Amino acid sequence: MVTLKDAIEIEASPEEIMEFFLSFRENFHAWHPDHVECRYLTPGPLREKSIIYVEEYLHGELHKLKLLITRIKPNSRIEYKTFLGTKGVFIIEPRGTSTLFTAEMHMGTKIPLLGKLIDRIMRTFFSRQLEGLGRHMAEEGENLKRILEQRSQ
Repeated sequence: MVTLKDAIEIEASPEEIMEFFLSFRENFHAWHPDHVECRYLTPGPLREKSIIYVEEYLHGELHKLKLLITRIKPNSRIEYKTFLGTKGVFIIEPRGTSTLFTAEMHMGTKIPLLGKLIDRIMRTFFSRQLEGLGRHMAEEGENLKRILEQRSQ
């Protein structure tokens, strides 16, 4: 399984970060300049079993994705998966007056032998795409920090 991970400390409460994501559609464009479109395919707001359609540029290419929200633990985590099998999670951990925000994406399979082969193929033939996705995740973290810290001033 290939895992991409980015973490950043934000001077905001877990509730403020969760509220940002509960208003996902409204905040999607501000979160990253490469975000093109976001709409709910199930009635909003964001909740477990929500399906969201997004378009965003990743590694220079437009991607059109459907995301299924699989779990929401208030002020703590949001889990999702794409209809392509990728899984992701946003983890929100209080750290005194700040909060550690971690974004993770998991691609591939855990099936013995097959999983290692798929991981090797992904890292070999899709290294540019994985690098671009990791960079995009880091930029989202920085942008989230900037947005939320400016709101609290």
